[in-house]
Amino acid sequence: MPSRLAVVLVNWNGWRDTIECLESLLPTLPDDARVLVCDNASSDDSLRHLADWAKQRAAGPAAFARYDRAHAERGGQAQDPQLVLIDTGGNLGFAGGNNVGIRYALAAGFDYIWLLNNDTVVDEHTASALIERMQADPRIGMCGSTMYYYDTPKIVQCLAGSSFDFDTAVGTPVGYGKPYDPATPIEAVEGRLDHIAGASMMVSKAFVEQIGLMEEAYFLYFEEIDWAVRAKGRFTLAWAPRSFVWHKEGGSIGSSHRTRPSDRSLRHILVNRLRFTHKLAPQHERTVRRRMTWETLVYLKRGDWHAAQIYAFALTGWRFLLPRGL
Repeated sequence: MPSRLAVVLVNWNGWRDTIECLESLLPTLPDDARVLVCDNASSDDSLRHLADWAKQRAAGPAAFARYDRAHAERGGQAQDPQLVLIDTGGNLGFAGGNNVGIRYALAAGFDYIWLLNNDTVVDEHTASALIERMQADPRIGMCGSTMYYYDTPKIVQCLAGSSFDFDTAVGTPVGYGKPYDPATPIEAVEGRLDHIAGASMMVSKAFVEQIGLMEEAYFLYFEEIDWAVRAKGRFTLAWAPRSFVWHKEGGSIGSSHRTRPSDRSLRHILVNRLRFTHKLAPQHERTVRRRMTWETLVYLKRGDWHAAQIYAFALTGWRFLLPRGL
């Protein structure tokens, strides 16, 4: 049966990536879908650039509405065009920016909400494949895509998401670093999933209404595993194999599975690693801290003093001096 779709993109000083994403996305969506670009107080005049692009789009001007956060979270207007630009009013982080779009979608009565990173491109079947997989089983609350690296477009970044080792609070992307095999059984991938990758994550209206919004206290990283753990036993995780996404990965903050994260990224990863464990897996705190201490020694051996200092901060002061902003 037809279902109304809202797509949420969070933009932070990345209007060029957002435009490339929109160019690939908009032609693939049904007329009643809505794309909500939530700008997190960009300092590069992103909203003006996006509005100018929409007016002068090569494929034809794209009508758009523009709202502040308060108006957006009331659901906009029934006659809103397909593209909605939202000024969130501050740098709310990944979860906070997405939550503004999610509140709009819930207030406006959308059935499915697709959280899509702005540094991605999609193909013509990506959205429809996600919806089809979710409609196949009402127990599915979250569904992910076949995600490739943008710069190596045949190599998998992940199949839907990751497995998660609670003893170390480290995730392992399913299918990472391999070419995609179309013969891969869906059940083999879904059986390994502990969370869906936030770069392309579709959730149902029922999921959000029952589980709640993303946890904004993390600001960046660990929101996805937090959401999935909170939903465990009530909703299942799924993979839509034909939902293809190409992800630039780490464009805004400098984090990649293939390289050492930037100092800024590493701070958020480590603090939230402990935050998540303390909140939802306290029985694993001792083993997580032991693993992080070992990682600190590895960085010291490599001569990476910046990383070792960041680890020391996380291990000793994370509850009192939690970094909030980018």
